[in-house]
This record gives sequence, C-alpha cells and structure tokens, in this order.
Amino acid sequence: MTVRRRRAARVLLLDPADRILLLHGFDPQEPGRQWWFTPGGGVEEGEELQDAALREIAEETGIREVRIGPLVARRSSAFSFDGRHYDQDEWFFLAWTPTTETDASGQTELELRSTDELRWWTVRDLLATEETVYPGGLGALLDQVLRHGPPTRPVRLSRPRPWATMVGRTHS
Repeated sequence: MTVRRRRAARVLLLDPADRILLLHGFDPQEPGRQWWFTPGGGVEEGEELQDAALREIAEETGIREVRIGPLVARRSSAFSFDGRHYDQDEWFFLAWTPTTETDASGQTELELRSTDELRWWTVRDLLATEETVYPGGLGALLDQVLRHGPPTRPVRLSRPRPWATMVGRTHS
C-alpha cells in the first residue's frame, strides 16, 4: 500500500453569529460512509499554511472575505479516501467572515464528486449531533474558543485510529 504524506491547512470559519461552517462529504468509492468536516486541504509546494487556508476556503465555499486568525489546533491523521491512503499533518486556524452565502462552484472535480452540502452549525448543534464530524472533539474545542478565546498555543487533537484499523475507514 502506497501512503501519500501531506500537510493540510484547515479552518474553523465563523460567521457573525459564531456559527461554524462545515462541509458534508463522503468517499466517492463508498458513498454510504459520510461525515462533516472543516474547510481546508492540502498545502501546495512552497505555499504558506495561512495562504493555503485562505485558498481552500475560497475554492470550497466561495467565501473570499475572511479574516484569518490564530492557529488553534494541530493533529495527525491517517485515512483512506477515493482509493488513496494518506498520512496527513493538519493545522487548524480560527477565522471569521461577515457573510453566510456560500458557492461551491470553485470546488475541484473530486470535491464536487465527494461533497454535497455546506452548513453553518452552532456549538450547541455540534455538541449534540450524532453524525460523524472531523476532527473529533471539534464541538468542545469550539466551545472553549468561544468562551475563553483562542489558546495561547495550538491544542494537540488526538490522532484517529492507527492504520491497522483505518484501512477502509475514510475521512477528510
């Protein structure tokens, strides 16, 4: 099995009502396996993390008016998606936008095949949902950030299951 190593910039994007924007996705090869996730994706060669975060927000959501804030969390993640295996280091930025209108027309061909909804979530909704949300613990992290402000150093989110149990499991 070939594992693709990559870096990813992800965003906790908040609207004026402190709701977070999540995308609903699924593996095109296994459409029944579904989850919600934060905007973001792979960092291109020579690209800064913040620049990648802003680019990914624009591509995935159509939102260009964004104030990027501090880095609030990090994690490593191993997963399979669309027949490829990834070992990914992720950095999560806090960001704000004055708009709630989204436009998915800038998504890549793969994103268009693997996402079907963008939704603004309250912390209460996020904490109460039984749907799968990545990263795990996002609701608690966002609750803490909104109550107490961003952490002084990025929080280390737990790594999902090891490869031995991840083969066949997917998430973005």
